Amino acid sequence: MPEMMSGLEAALAEALSPWWEQRARAGRDLVSFADVPEAAQALVGLLLDVEDTAVIRQTAEALARVGTVAAIRLIALAATEADDNQADWLQTGVLDALVGPDGVRDVAAACGKLVRDPEEAVRRGAADISAWTGDTRC
Repeated sequence: MPEMMSGLEAALAEALSPWWEQRARAGRDLVSFADVPEAAQALVGLLLDVEDTAVIRQTAEALARVGTVAAIRLIALAATEADDNQADWLQTGVLDALVGPDGVRDVAAACGKLVRDPEEAVRRGAADISAWTGDTRC
């Protein structure tokens, strides 16, 4: 039996930490596991963190930087459940990922796919993300 936890297990444990810094780190560490159900559930929870908006912003930015359909889908799901304050920080995190010369261009492509998702909440969230980024193609 291995003594060290896997990266996924460690990040899932950190996602439940009482300290915002550890939850924010968990959000960044979990993005590479966005298509793993346990990680996806934890990421949506971090995107809706009720204790600290830095967790929301940093997790949204990390997911938007990855830019995969799985990653953007989680932001879309969180956007439909977010209150106004949480939604503001989700938007800020997404926009943080888009600024600068290395801004992510995959977000619009992912939104384009997600507006046809079978789940209505995902479609609504993708439309919100498109509005945040000023992308009228979605």
